[in-house]
Amino acid sequence: MERTLILLKPDAVQRRLIGPILERFERKGLKVVGMKLMQISDELAATHYGDHKGKPFYDGLVSFMTSAPVVAMALEGNKAISVCRKLMGATFGCDAEAGTIRGDFGISNGFNLVHGSDSPEAAERELGLFFNEGEILEYGLIDDSWNAAE
Repeated sequence: MERTLILLKPDAVQRRLIGPILERFERKGLKVVGMKLMQISDELAATHYGDHKGKPFYDGLVSFMTSAPVVAMALEGNKAISVCRKLMGATFGCDAEAGTIRGDFGISNGFNLVHGSDSPEAAERELGLFFNEGEILEYGLIDDSWNAAE
């Protein structure tokens, strides 16, 4: 089983899309093992998006991500990272396929509703930024044995 970080960005929270977006991940079979509504600090945003420092969009990105609450989620499942990225769709809503989160709920290039880790290494680092020890839970689900059998 793989874990990944998903952030429902300020535009998703402001547009009251928490439930519909969360439902997409759960319907696919991913398990929520951590979730919290939080206000990202300037420091956390700067650390999380540190790879983009110096790029033209960096200041606007940090400002946007700290402008309103986000929902941080730790999701677990078979190939969770790639599965989540497929569910999210292309980075820009106007390019995203219908049936994806960004394709169904977004049109903007600047406000793309969700962030998802792009590799196991990024997921481990990002989960450590957004969740403290004890905030990601271990528990079983009735269909765990179904996923293992595949």
